[in-house]
Amino acid sequence: MKAIVACGGTGGHAFPGLAVAEELRRRGHEVTVWTSGRDIESSVMKSWTGNVFSTGARQLKGRNVLSILASIVRCRRAMKKAKPDVLLAMGSYSSLPPVLAAKSRGVPVVLHEANTVPGKAVDFLSRFAVKVAISFEITAKFFTRSKTVLTGLPVRAEVSQGTRFDFIPADAFTVFVTGGSQGAHAVNELMGQALSMLKREMDRRADRKLLYVIHQTGAKDEAMVKEMYAKAGIPARVKAFENAMADAFASADVVVARAGASTCFELAACGKPALLIPLPSAMKDHQHFNAEAFAAKGAADEGIQAQLQPRQVCRYLMQKLDHPEQLAGMGEKMRAMATPDAAAKVADVLEEFAQGA
Repeated sequence: MKAIVACGGTGGHAFPGLAVAEELRRRGHEVTVWTSGRDIESSVMKSWTGNVFSTGARQLKGRNVLSILASIVRCRRAMKKAKPDVLLAMGSYSSLPPVLAAKSRGVPVVLHEANTVPGKAVDFLSRFAVKVAISFEITAKFFTRSKTVLTGLPVRAEVSQGTRFDFIPADAFTVFVTGGSQGAHAVNELMGQALSMLKREMDRRADRKLLYVIHQTGAKDEAMVKEMYAKAGIPARVKAFENAMADAFASADVVVARAGASTCFELAACGKPALLIPLPSAMKDHQHFNAEAFAAKGAADEGIQAQLQPRQVCRYLMQKLDHPEQLAGMGEKMRAMATPDAAAKVADVLEEFAQGA
């Protein structure tokens, strides 16, 4: 079978797509990954050693109309040459040209929706798909039920196979902060201040327990966050893009993160308790509904960005520090939400609907 996996845009779309691509390749299929070709994808794509095609897809905005049309033409030409048996599209604007090209060439299309609430791209493109794979059972209500299949969200196998960083003291209370592959300025500022307060509070205590921070900042805030921790005397590993995510998760006692679906299911795969802070501007407020789904199971807590103050987050983390049994319980409930066979389930769907299958 020859398959195309269109998974550009952000890490939240690329990582699950790459997990399926690896599963397909493991089964002996020929796989090409299609990305938009933007610089933002380069750090994510380093983990993929197979064939890559750049579609030139751009965000769905008026000023990009000509670029989008050019991308559709480019994808149609590539589709005609490649003659794939099936296309998997992971959502976002980067899915539009590949799906329209596949439709014009009679190539079966399978979509995957990562979030609880479908994005604009999947919502629109579902009319061209033979199946829509979904991560949350609740998502089925947005589509014709016969069109959906519950697979969960594919997660890179290696993300749950990390080991604790050996440079972090064994008895340190370790907080991992991540706003996703692009970072999150509001979360960076909030946590820099909150953790500085936490360090002062911990230093006043008789037990003098150590604090260590791992922080993925995004490129714009790396220097700022490093300076905040240096001034506060907090030992920290601060990186614009954390290449050792598995080890970062393995090292953390608690994670503070955005609530993108990819992040949520990676946390589940690692069994890590979390404070989830949804992106307020997320389309259809889907990150809130993602966080709500995990919070409802007791696997995470949700914090509303507009309402959170540094002192409040400091107290939250101090409470978790004093009650490790709570973190352990949340971790168990988080792991119960994992879908370790999601990539295999999506691959099964692709094999089922591939031309000539």
